[in-house]
Amino acid sequence: MRRLTYLLRETLTNIRLNRATALIAVGTTGFTLACFGVFLLLYLNLKGMVSSLEEGIQVTLYLEDGVSVQAASQLQHRLQDDPEVASIAFISKQQALKEFREQFPSEQHLLEGLGVNPLPASLVVTMASQFRSPEAVKRWTERRQRLPGVDQVQYSRAWIENLETIIGYLELTALAVGTLLSAAAITIITSAIRLTLYARRDEIEVMRFIGATGTFIKIPYLLEGAFLGALGGVLSVLLLKACFEVVTSQVGGTGRLLGLDTSFAFFPVQVSVVMVLAGLILGSAGSAVSLLGVGRMKS
Repeated sequence: MRRLTYLLRETLTNIRLNRATALIAVGTTGFTLACFGVFLLLYLNLKGMVSSLEEGIQVTLYLEDGVSVQAASQLQHRLQDDPEVASIAFISKQQALKEFREQFPSEQHLLEGLGVNPLPASLVVTMASQFRSPEAVKRWTERRQRLPGVDQVQYSRAWIENLETIIGYLELTALAVGTLLSAAAITIITSAIRLTLYARRDEIEVMRFIGATGTFIKIPYLLEGAFLGALGGVLSVLLLKACFEVVTSQVGGTGRLLGLDTSFAFFPVQVSVVMVLAGLILGSAGSAVSLLGVGRMKS
């Protein structure tokens, strides 16, 4: 217990000796993790939107004119036996016309004078949960396009495919930015530890002279880097939370911009803890790098 108290006291002393450098190290680590956190927040929320879109994805099979009710019913029962289909609903020509008039009351004049109902009957298919990816739906629609009595197959895949493309770019950008800024944070923390080592070089020599091992001497500096990194992690979470609240209050907290009811969400507690741990790891890495350069400190 006495040894632990000494090590913690030495750690705080090292930070106090180089307060300005320590603040820069904390700020750099916080900025690094906050930049990475922005990409992570976008990634998680876009993934949530994709999941929401996939849950509501429906495929519409427009039937050819002249298809009998019996043929449509047989086709419906055939599709219901498909393991990729969760549910299916038949929309008659009359129902399609009614829904058009309800949804687009200002466009009813487009149908006037035609004399006949131009809207086709259709089957609206909801895909089973394990078959809602863009690739699976695309393969299914291509196969069903050739069914007898089916004129056209459509589904809204553009949003999902575009969002998944954006997510892919976010992953690559976050990796590149995170790598560069992590290197910068490690460099700053390394400099902070080396400055502390230089300021206390005489004291370190005395400790070595009276028999202190290199490991015992190094531990406070390792703890210092870990502590500064963890503080940077906490700072990054606080910065991200503040920016998140400002942005969501300005643009709204939901995804209605994309036609969704999905709420934008901040990190869960587990991810926030991981951010702090990432800062601690960055700080420890910076300390380890600085101590590797101290050739005289051997275990």
